[in-house]
Amino acid sequence: MKKKNVIISVILMLVAIAYTLLVKNVDVQVIGPNGSSVGFATINKTISNLIGVHMSLYKLTEYLGYLALLVAFNYSLLGIIELYERKSILKIDKEILVLGVFYIIVIGIYIFFEKVVINYRPVLIDGVLEASYPSSHTLLALCICGSSLIVNKYLFKDKKIAKYGNIISTILMISILLGRLISGVHWFSDIIGGVLISFALLKTFKTVLEYTNEKKAY
Repeated sequence: MKKKNVIISVILMLVAIAYTLLVKNVDVQVIGPNGSSVGFATINKTISNLIGVHMSLYKLTEYLGYLALLVAFNYSLLGIIELYERKSILKIDKEILVLGVFYIIVIGIYIFFEKVVINYRPVLIDGVLEASYPSSHTLLALCICGSSLIVNKYLFKDKKIAKYGNIISTILMISILLGRLISGVHWFSDIIGGVLISFALLKTFKTVLEYTNEKKAY
């Protein structure tokens, strides 16, 4: 494991944590629905007023999110098939095992921010005020599809499979990220938070994966 990659991973993690604390504590004003307080209120309100709310885009990104989950399901299915054929979890490809741990960590972070609310949404969803930080669709799309881009080069010898998989993942990432931003169902700071946390997680995932393959080479 290259020391440089570890340092970068740690720095990105610290940046994500620091940013989250700033969102929670800086320029907090009551500008959200039902009298909810929002960090980075001035810039968030300005961008929210410029963008507006587009529920059709919100619905579209909901459906695209299911496609991103389908990407994760495909890798999970691959792991299950390998377990069935090889009769031991230790014989499953190390890339699949590391990816599985990565998914568990991402789910854990998602649950954490559902319980520890940093910001609430700028709009009510079906009359309910929901947690908004970080944008969960941004987080899941970037982490699932981003990890797919990283892991494909290790898993698939057929370059065409990896290529088409990468194209699908890239389109999903960009579409969900932009769609979630323009839909106006999250504050701008919540989208940025999703991106920063995802980058930190993905860099750490890539670092661990490279270390795993270095060990396998010996």
